[in-house]
Amino acid sequence: MLLKRFYDDPLAQASFLVGDTTTHEAIVVDPNRDVEAYVAAAEAESMRIVAVTETHIHADYCSGTRELARRVGAKAFLSDEGDAEWKYAWGHEPNVVLLRDGGAIRAGHVRLDAVATPGHTPEHLSFVLTDEAASPEPMGVFTGDFVFAGDVGRPDLLERAADMKGTMERAARVLHASLAKFRARYPGHLMLWPGHGAGSACGKSLGAVPVTTLAYEQLTNWGLKNGSEEAFVREVLAGQPEPPAYFKHMKRINKQGPPLLGGFRQPPKLADGAIVVALERGDVIVDLRPTREVLEGAIPGVLGIPVGNSFPMWAGWFLPYDRPVTLLANDADRVRAAVRQLAMIGLDDVAGWYGPGAFAAWSSARGALAVTPAIAPTEAFERAKRGELVLLDVRGASEWESGHVPGAKHIPLGDLLERASELPRDKPVALYCEGGTRSRIGVSVLRRAGFKQLVDQGDGFEAHVEAGLPVE
Repeated sequence: MLLKRFYDDPLAQASFLVGDTTTHEAIVVDPNRDVEAYVAAAEAESMRIVAVTETHIHADYCSGTRELARRVGAKAFLSDEGDAEWKYAWGHEPNVVLLRDGGAIRAGHVRLDAVATPGHTPEHLSFVLTDEAASPEPMGVFTGDFVFAGDVGRPDLLERAADMKGTMERAARVLHASLAKFRARYPGHLMLWPGHGAGSACGKSLGAVPVTTLAYEQLTNWGLKNGSEEAFVREVLAGQPEPPAYFKHMKRINKQGPPLLGGFRQPPKLADGAIVVALERGDVIVDLRPTREVLEGAIPGVLGIPVGNSFPMWAGWFLPYDRPVTLLANDADRVRAAVRQLAMIGLDDVAGWYGPGAFAAWSSARGALAVTPAIAPTEAFERAKRGELVLLDVRGASEWESGHVPGAKHIPLGDLLERASELPRDKPVALYCEGGTRSRIGVSVLRRAGFKQLVDQGDGFEAHVEAGLPVE
């Protein structure tokens, strides 16, 4: 048997290729939209992908199941669990097989048994892996968003991200029952391959290890140790990170069936001077440069979201799904990386990109670029105490609750655009987060909203603490 794990760092997302090395047939579990990675891996191992499946309707990334199954001529196996609201709209397509609890997927002597594990979502399946050539007993489970290393899948997303009111407590109780059944049914030696790792917004304390065991999780994972249903419900719903705004779009897109991409396309290069007219007509333009470069000189009205591990999350917070997006970058490599990451969250409409000459073109037509001055934590704190500026903390709610600067204003970055009216325009606003990226994205968000007096306290809350300044 062959088992290969793929991991996308910006999404903190895992997918798997598992196959029989004698029959050369393989199954892919939870693919993302970079389907060529699975095709290339299968070809390198002389494998033929005969089945593609996923554990549930994902909220945090755009599924590659439909695309990959079409690409290689495989069957797509989709969950038929859950109520009518959580059935796949594309489940009627000719190559689709609907799965319920007890169903199986085969590739030679490799068998995946579908097990209903609702709670995170109503239709969630986990897949129990058996290598029949070695043993009739199972060796592990692809748990998707059911059980993670150190955590369990959050049951609040349907309510908090998809606006399905009154569902999260009921889902938490369903999840508790699923976990109890899972613990009782399977031996502790089973390996668990979760669908996400540290950094994912699909839980609050995910571990970074790629594989764990049921026995180890029963010893260390709070979600599998908690016997009381009421205590579990309180704990699983407390302290969850804010679900990014794009999650509701992912649920819709993945349920309906993601559009077929046919590969990531390089958008056209646009004339430098066209950026002036583009901004005047309200085009959505994203500056992909590192945040420090954006602080040193930015075009007002352009959002600054650096390409990197947090790019999909913040692009999903601030970019529209009903309008084209244009990119601004120093080189084509950064554009290619952004196009791939945008496609991973279903933002496929990239109209083109402007190169570095756009900065000079804008300056020639409209004046100097916007420069954001830096400020040290001590100076920022003292000036805030005197009422000379506003300290703005853009970290998440749980970070704020664990410690914050006295007198600071708190608006999580994802809420900044809609709550910008809470901030004064007649005095400087000094933004900070934990490490600098979020606060600098926040600078571009407020500048796009018309704020002029913006200051970067980019060393963040950690630097405030290290300076010996007060914390509440």
